[in-house]
Amino acid sequence: MPEQKLNGFAKFAWFALGFNLLVILWGVFLRASYSGDGCGQHWLTCGGETIPSAPQLKTVIEFSHRITTALAGIVVFALVCWAFVRKESPRHVRAFAILSLIFILIEGAIGGGLVLTGNTAANWTPTRPYWTAGHLINTFILIGFLALTAWSSTRRRVLNREFSSLSPILAVVGSAAIFVVGITGSMAALTTMLFPAGSITEGISMDFDPTSHPLLRLRILHPIFAIFTGAALFLIAGWVRSHFDDRVAAKWAKALSVLVVTQLAFGAATLLTLGPIVMQLGHLLLADLVWIAFVLMFASCFSREQLD
Repeated sequence: MPEQKLNGFAKFAWFALGFNLLVILWGVFLRASYSGDGCGQHWLTCGGETIPSAPQLKTVIEFSHRITTALAGIVVFALVCWAFVRKESPRHVRAFAILSLIFILIEGAIGGGLVLTGNTAANWTPTRPYWTAGHLINTFILIGFLALTAWSSTRRRVLNREFSSLSPILAVVGSAAIFVVGITGSMAALTTMLFPAGSITEGISMDFDPTSHPLLRLRILHPIFAIFTGAALFLIAGWVRSHFDDRVAAKWAKALSVLVVTQLAFGAATLLTLGPIVMQLGHLLLADLVWIAFVLMFASCFSREQLD
């Protein structure tokens, strides 16, 4: 079957996904550059002002992140409006768009909560790990629904009820594994920021030092979980290619395999270089792309091309 041309709505949906990925990466830069408290504990205002006057660099970074986040919300709202105005939009496309809007609103609320509770920059509170985990999970869900909105508006596919009973189990297990790796990764990034090490040797010593912060001693779990999850995802992708006679599913399975291998290599490089900001940005981008490929691979498994 020939490739289907992107209509205007589909192009905008892919743009919405791409723009949100850029905003997410800017948020990583915000955290890694210790700029999260650039506006103080003020939200929606910045330092008590609508537009900050005589701002420091970290204030510019924090305020620009808020502006881009607001723009991302407007883009998703426009996506929802277009989905309902456009008569050709199937019901599931509209549902994915609405869910995207719901989770981007939650994303903004979590960001505001982080600021108001002082869980920014180098500040530490006992609740910060929970805020960090919640933020990561919501971000994954958000980009998952945005990816589904874009993908389902690009291809004319309908629900396929004929699939292996193992498929939903692998989808749930794989999703849970990716979430766990993401959470441990966000905790590792947090502890690296709060308790920086000058060398790999010093960092490993801190991980196994009984006097270190408990969260720091759990940092070693991230590479362990990442390796096992990467292997599992690679096997799941191979299983999909061998059990589904669908070129779209096979394409996303292949993409997932390549991204998993790339991510593991990039993660090792990030660890060895002590996680400079540029490596953190690349590591998170690859994590998001792995998740998108996984979601769209199983979306392809649970659907089939619509016949005219």
